[in-house]
Amino acid sequence: MLEIVRSGGWMMLPIILASIIAAGIIIERLWSLQDRKVLPEHLIAKVWHLLKAGELGDEEVRNLYNSSPLGRLLAVGLTYRDRPRELVKEMVEDTGRHVAHELDRYLNTLGTIAAISPLLGLLGTVVGMIEVFSVITVQGVGNPAALASGISQALITTAAGLMVAIPALIAYRYLRGRVAEHVVRMEQEAIKLVEALHGNRA
Repeated sequence: MLEIVRSGGWMMLPIILASIIAAGIIIERLWSLQDRKVLPEHLIAKVWHLLKAGELGDEEVRNLYNSSPLGRLLAVGLTYRDRPRELVKEMVEDTGRHVAHELDRYLNTLGTIAAISPLLGLLGTVVGMIEVFSVITVQGVGNPAALASGISQALITTAAGLMVAIPALIAYRYLRGRVAEHVVRMEQEAIKLVEALHGNRA
């Protein structure tokens, strides 16, 4: 493996760096976007129970806000529960946009890596072919060993760029879809709570 990396030349360095960053982002986002972290199970039921028991004070709302992304939306709905329904919905949706932005964290970087990795590989290919033609200019085509270095660099960097880009793109699409799904579910849960609060008040 080390020999292959060496054969790829200096263009392998940014490709390897991109692969390390992509792997770190994928692992971190898969961990952070787990259902139990974003949408804790039975959270609305717990909140409703505390509200009915009169045990949902300011401190509990703050703790709820800091507990999870869904907790943040529910806390906003509870904070403004005495306001008109449309205003509460607007506040929840606005908070949802901020939460969605936080859940999207690092995904633009991952998408950029997926986009530029093949270009880095292509650049390595171009550099390798330039070396090949330089050798041909100096030594002619009678020495295959002299041409091998540039040809291997051209092929290896192309393959390496694609090997980074393909899984990065797959992970990017999957994680973006997961974020969108979480945001929709969070807003639905928060709106259910808002409707229940105003229905109960009515």
